[in-house]
Amino acid sequence: MFSVGEDVEADALFKRGWTVSAIARHLGRDRKTVRAYLSGERSPGARRSERADPLEEYRAYVAARFADDPHLWGSALYDEVSALGYRPSYVSFVRQIRLAGLRPHCEACSGVKGRETIEIDHPSGEEIQWDWFERRGAPWGGTVYGLLGTLSHSGRTRGVLSESMDQAHLVESMDAVMRRLGGTARRWRTDRLATVIVPGTADVQASFAPVAKHYGAIVTPCPPRRGNRKGAVECGVKFCCGRWWRTMTATTLAQAQVSMDRFWSSTGDARLRPPGRYLDPGEQSQEGDRPRWPSVGELADKEVLMALPAAPYPATIEVSRIVDDKASVAFRGNRYSVPPGMGGTELTIRHRLGTGSLEIFSSSGIELVSHALAPSGAGQMVRTEAHRVALEAVVLAQFSTARPCERKANKPPGPAALAERARLLGASVTEPSVDLASMAEIVSLSFPGAAQTKEETA
Repeated sequence: MFSVGEDVEADALFKRGWTVSAIARHLGRDRKTVRAYLSGERSPGARRSERADPLEEYRAYVAARFADDPHLWGSALYDEVSALGYRPSYVSFVRQIRLAGLRPHCEACSGVKGRETIEIDHPSGEEIQWDWFERRGAPWGGTVYGLLGTLSHSGRTRGVLSESMDQAHLVESMDAVMRRLGGTARRWRTDRLATVIVPGTADVQASFAPVAKHYGAIVTPCPPRRGNRKGAVECGVKFCCGRWWRTMTATTLAQAQVSMDRFWSSTGDARLRPPGRYLDPGEQSQEGDRPRWPSVGELADKEVLMALPAAPYPATIEVSRIVDDKASVAFRGNRYSVPPGMGGTELTIRHRLGTGSLEIFSSSGIELVSHALAPSGAGQMVRTEAHRVALEAVVLAQFSTARPCERKANKPPGPAALAERARLLGASVTEPSVDLASMAEIVSLSFPGAAQTKEETA
């Protein structure tokens, strides 16, 4: 087998007029080998197999069967060719099919793999793409969900972490992402989220329509089975999970959110975009013919987005929480008090977006208390004066001035215990009795000397 260097040297010597024999002597190779490389029959670095391709004889049959059924199982096809005389193993058979590229591409089933593609033109400020990602085993426990919003023109992405993917949390997360982006695009591109699009159709959910109207955006779903239609945010999900989530050191949800914001505003905005596509010719570099590569941040700063409403859409966030031993429930890095005596009870917390209050309801739907909402992640204990007084009364009532019990005193069974013991034993067990006269008679019969000694003594 020739190396690439030997192939280049042999070609140069042959063009200088050297004979095949002279080149073979010079390189220490066989003349037939040199002639094969010079004629192009063999390629440098590729060793020629001594065995014939076992699939060659059956190639036409395999191609015909795939023309009949592109999704024919390899195991079923292997059974057919084995009956025709094919001898290698099934593993070799499927490997040879894969290397030969005999299985045809199916447009409907293979997604974008193997399909011809073209870049879609996205005007500035025209579209923002949305997508969720889910990660189990978060450092603070449970599952965390992240909503990413990507401006299709520039590629600028911002994200918000959430504890749920229901519609209320979606609306809250979308508002937070758009405020991080500085506005909203004219179109919202989503896949077929059940909270946004009616399953099986391209219609917007009736409950989500007021949300889009509140922000003045048009909701555009992706066509069925066309995941590459929102490829910008899909790339953002892959980039975020690979570059940020795998190396994140945060231990709480609030810390993780701060870390994500820092990541997208620094590393995310520093990414470079293809040259010549976004900048005008006058803005490109004058160093030779090489155009300047703009960054995501540079492109995004020039995008003109629509202004956001002063307040988010008033969706109602609803979560369930367990009351702890301090008569409080946790919500977004703070704790809120409830009446004492409800430890271990599951309560419902509701917060309407755009308001500064938080309501706590019992399992039966009765409102227990309304609190002023504390800043997320502040670590505050929000407790009403009535709850504080009631909890202090419960705690103080548990104190006692009685002397502690004597743990090492002798305390035999009392009369009540002895009576109960006699009842349990019943008549089957009698107390042992001692007859001294009978014992004296037994002793005198067994030991006569002992009786005389007793009389003499008397």
